[in-house]
This record gives sequence, structure tokens and C-alpha cells, in this order.
Amino acid sequence: MRRQSRIMRAVAFATYKEWAAYRSHAAVSILLGPANLLVQVLIWRAVFAGRSELGGLTLAQMIGYYGAATLLHFLTMDFADWNLQMLIHTGRFLGFMLRPVSHVYFAFAQKVGHRALGLLIEFIPAYLLIRLALGVRLVPANYGWTACSVVLAFAMVFLIDYCIGLTGFWLIRTDGVRRVCRILMGFCSGTFIPLALLPRGLQAVLFFLPFQFAAYVPIRVFLGSYELAGFRLSLPGIVGLQALAVGIMLFLTLVLTRLGLRRFTGVGA
Repeated sequence: MRRQSRIMRAVAFATYKEWAAYRSHAAVSILLGPANLLVQVLIWRAVFAGRSELGGLTLAQMIGYYGAATLLHFLTMDFADWNLQMLIHTGRFLGFMLRPVSHVYFAFAQKVGHRALGLLIEFIPAYLLIRLALGVRLVPANYGWTACSVVLAFAMVFLIDYCIGLTGFWLIRTDGVRRVCRILMGFCSGTFIPLALLPRGLQAVLFFLPFQFAAYVPIRVFLGSYELAGFRLSLPGIVGLQALAVGIMLFLTLVLTRLGLRRFTGVGA
């Protein structure tokens, strides 16, 4: 455990320093996040004209939903899919097969360092901008369960993106697959629109898929209640289910990694 902890700290710190050299790039996302939220506020105020709630959410909760989604993106965004497929196609993944640490763990440590930097130069400035410029006050209903759910969402986003990157073992080009998966994940995770607004049949399908645990669940935990496809769960119940989903997704990731390694030829190395 100590050795793994040292590896995590070393890789995360190295990634933090590497991306800190390009921290000015984050300025664009700092502005885009609040700008997108402003658009959502204007849209949903018009939608809620003459009604008190929609999909079980009030106007204040809907604005809080998109505000939480904006900030959650800064905490959980991932690049594992692009990085992994690049390593596979250039043959550079061979170097990781010779190292005494799995690439899955190495890539996760990279994300920790990358998002630690994002916390400082993206999340905090964006939060202040949303609070001071837009007047949207984002306060979790329960700090403890929200923190647990965000950590699990952090892991789930990584595992889903890593599985997308693993398609590089089977496909020559994965750019199209990654773009389609990004769009589907944004829709199925509740980032684009709250899942509770979708048809009941589709909600039932999404309830058993891993995508809701990447965004919809932590956002609903932030708001203090969870409902989807007729299922109403307490905060401990949905966070526990989220933890189970992360465990299943980790197992699936390890299985796909093992299968993919059997096909790796190291071309280009």
C-alpha cells in the first residue's frame, strides 16, 4: 500500500507540474462554464413560466442542477480515452507493459494530478464567477454524501473513458468512436438534460447503465434527493449503489484490458 501510495503521489505531482505549464488554456473553460449556465438559466426561466415544477424539480432546483453539472465537469473531466488510444496506435504502450505498475493505475494517478490543478485554476474561479456574477448560490444539501458521490463519479468517468480508449486495441481509428461516445455519455449521464425529464421507458434503461453514476447521481445527491424511473432512494442508498456500480465497472475495465493486451503487437514502437 505504501508503494502504491508513493507511485500515486509521484505520478500525480509530475502531471500537475506538466499541465501547470499550460494553465492559461484553462481561462477559456473558466468563462465557458458560467456562460453556458447563464444560457440554461434564461432557457429554464422561460420553460417554467406558469408552472411550479417540471420532472419533480422546481426552477431553483433546475438552476442548481445545471450549476452543479458545470462545477462537476471541472472536477471529473478526463482524457484517458485519447491518451490510451494514442499510446496503443504509436506503440508507446509497450513501455507501460514493461513497468512494474499497470497503466490503468498510472492513468488514474495522472487524472488525480490533472484535476488537482483543475480544482485550483478552473473549479474555484468558476464557482466564484457563478456566485458573484450570476448570483447562483450552490450549496450541497449534504456535504458528506455529496463529497462521497463526487469521488465515485470521478472514478466512474475515468473508467468509462478508459474503456472507450481500450477500443484502440481493436480499431485502427477511434476518433469517430470517441466522439460518438462523448455525445452519448453526455446525454445518458444527465449532463445535457436531467434524466427525470426523459420518457419513463428510457429512464428504466438508463437506471441500469453506468452513465448516470458519472453525473446525474452526484448532481441529485448535491440537490438532496434522488429519483429515476420511479425509484426513490435515500442519499446513503444511492451512493451505495454508485459505489457498487464503480466496482462492477472496474472489474469490466480490467477484463477488457486483459483481452486487449492479447491483441497488442507494439506496432510503431
